[in-house]
Amino acid sequence: MIYFNKETLEFHLSNDKISYIFRVMEETGVMEQLYFGASIDVYDCYDFLIERESKPGNNQSEGSQITNLDDIKQELPVYGTTDFRQPALEVVYPNGDRISHFAYHNHEIRRGKARLKGLPSTFGKEEEVEILAVFLKDRYSELIVELRYAIYNDFPIITRQNIITNHGSQTHQLESFLSLNLDLPNEDYEWLHLHGAWAREAQLSRDKLVTGTQQINSTRGASSHMHNPFLTLCLPETTENQGRAYGFSLIYSGNFLAQIQLDTYNIARIQLGINPFQFSWELAGNASFTTPEAVMVYSEQGLNGMSQTFHEFYKTHLINQKWAHQKRPVLINNWEATYFDFDEEKILTIANKAKDLGIDLFVLDDGWFGTRDTDNGSLGNWTPDLRKLPNGIRGLANKIVDLGLQFGLWFEPEMVSVDTPLFAAHPDWRIGNPDKHISHGRNQFVLDFSRSEVVDNIFEQIDKVLSSAPITYIKWDMNRYISESYSAALDKQNQGELFHRYILGVYDLYEKILEKFPDLLIESCAGGGGRFDPALLYYAPQAWASDDTDAVERLRIQYGTSMVYPLSSIGSHVSEVPNHQVGRLTSLSMRANVAMFGTFGYELDITNFSEAESAEIRTQIMTFKGYQKLIHDGVFYRLKNPNDGNECAWMVVSKDQKEALVGWYQVLAKPNPAYQRLRLVGLSPDKNYGVSEGGTEALRQGKDLMSVGLLLGENLIGRPENEQGRSIFGDFGSRLFYLCEK
Repeated sequence: MIYFNKETLEFHLSNDKISYIFRVMEETGVMEQLYFGASIDVYDCYDFLIERESKPGNNQSEGSQITNLDDIKQELPVYGTTDFRQPALEVVYPNGDRISHFAYHNHEIRRGKARLKGLPSTFGKEEEVEILAVFLKDRYSELIVELRYAIYNDFPIITRQNIITNHGSQTHQLESFLSLNLDLPNEDYEWLHLHGAWAREAQLSRDKLVTGTQQINSTRGASSHMHNPFLTLCLPETTENQGRAYGFSLIYSGNFLAQIQLDTYNIARIQLGINPFQFSWELAGNASFTTPEAVMVYSEQGLNGMSQTFHEFYKTHLINQKWAHQKRPVLINNWEATYFDFDEEKILTIANKAKDLGIDLFVLDDGWFGTRDTDNGSLGNWTPDLRKLPNGIRGLANKIVDLGLQFGLWFEPEMVSVDTPLFAAHPDWRIGNPDKHISHGRNQFVLDFSRSEVVDNIFEQIDKVLSSAPITYIKWDMNRYISESYSAALDKQNQGELFHRYILGVYDLYEKILEKFPDLLIESCAGGGGRFDPALLYYAPQAWASDDTDAVERLRIQYGTSMVYPLSSIGSHVSEVPNHQVGRLTSLSMRANVAMFGTFGYELDITNFSEAESAEIRTQIMTFKGYQKLIHDGVFYRLKNPNDGNECAWMVVSKDQKEALVGWYQVLAKPNPAYQRLRLVGLSPDKNYGVSEGGTEALRQGKDLMSVGLLLGENLIGRPENEQGRSIFGDFGSRLFYLCEK
């Protein structure tokens, strides 16, 4: 899988799906990129991939008229060379200069990839993955950079991670150190990314790549609602099901940068890593710094092929294997049913009804601790409110477990309110300069998780609660960003370390909790999708995709999220109507048919439901449980983009192609519409499938379902469904089709 030619100093990482090739330049020892794409044969020499010519007006290396790093593709571009593009590493030396030159020193090849302590990353057994570590030595110091590559046997994936170590005694300052640099020849590429805001996360954007720099980033202390640490390059003709696509994802939850710089020689420099904004890291003697891991995917089967690779790879090599393929409990969360206004009696009434409906898990949301009647206090005081819960969390949890349900609890561990004993004792534990203004956000402050004593205090409080009661699930929320970055515990020259140290503290708390409670299921949340990133999936196998639970808005949110994240990670619930975020009225069936393509659960007052509505919920839950393995372990395909029109459609196919589930959604009804055909994908052309909907079944062949498709204007056997001969679904309509081999 990893080939090294010691005569030509060329490296080739390859499996039957991809190749990644680079070499050591003769003149400088700089690592030169040659190729990333579809698998090619192993050659004795890759001279045919080396691009050199003299370009007048360019800075050139001494003794060569054709060596100019400004138009040479590189693995680790730095400042202080003839390359004027954005570097991947910037070091400030003890005398204040920033001129570096890292050249090849040696390399190692090994098998297997272990988990890293304190930093989420992918993992694999010796028989699954091979690692290449290339060591570069700085000409001007005792700094050594390790470029670490991983290639997995069964995936068109290369992972990238960089480590810098100071083997000298003098302190250096890191101003920028990115995880990935790829200089890709442009072929009129377009780039895709996910943007948004609170309640409208993961909106898909696709634009032409133009000369200059295009970037997405976060400066908020979290990966953010605004951008996801993910982007894609694809050809203009690339569709969901065909064409070339390159996907890039960063396993990180803090400030990130993902950018593409298209230069004057039509090279697209793609970079991912920690955002250099307000980043500065003191690298003392014998110290090291490790970047987050970046994942590169290559697909020739369009965007669906890229997404399917991300989905399966993250389920196999990132998410905790206890949960990667285990069925998740169908839950009910009391938030939209009660908000802060509840007591034990009200909660038990909801729980009794939930048990009757077939729900597995009851989750008590915000408001159970301190004196929390609104969102303006008590965060950081994780003691049960005995006014609402006279028997505490233990008493309530035991009663709910006695009903036959599991019990879960909401926390917001990273925040503090001014009315708490914690704040009174340690006001310096909040982030911000006490001599300057510190902004309130959602009536709360951010705790300084760069300090181990802060993390330890919060762990001890959470541990006390979790140890006291039969709690199997927690919802970990985070409802505000870091607005004034300053730590009272860091010296002035170390303040640029706060953002990264903060997120390492978050990871540390996750690890402490899961070490003590290894069977705990955690769902991450950050005001919805404000920190929906691969790094948190390492600890929490599912994430709340958005606080917006409206079924129509969720079509776009879940569609975009599926670009990189598996369905089993997408937290999705059936909620109240009129919807609490947009006021829209959608049917119970529409809400369930959308939420079903995720983790599935409920967030509404089920005690007010009629018997007919309760019966419908029972059916929905039985339906989901029957399809859950298919939905979470199958292969997901997007069929119709909700951003392109009035409809959305997607489907999931079992890996053996014996069954499939199709969801189709219509936003607004149209009078006298034309007949529509929904062409399916991913089926076996030679299999016969029973296609069922609402008790009606028709026998169809896989070949014709992919060529002709489903006629959406008729029922499955082609007869009119009403006197007008047309099916009328109305506004916010949906249909669910199940296919099973016959």
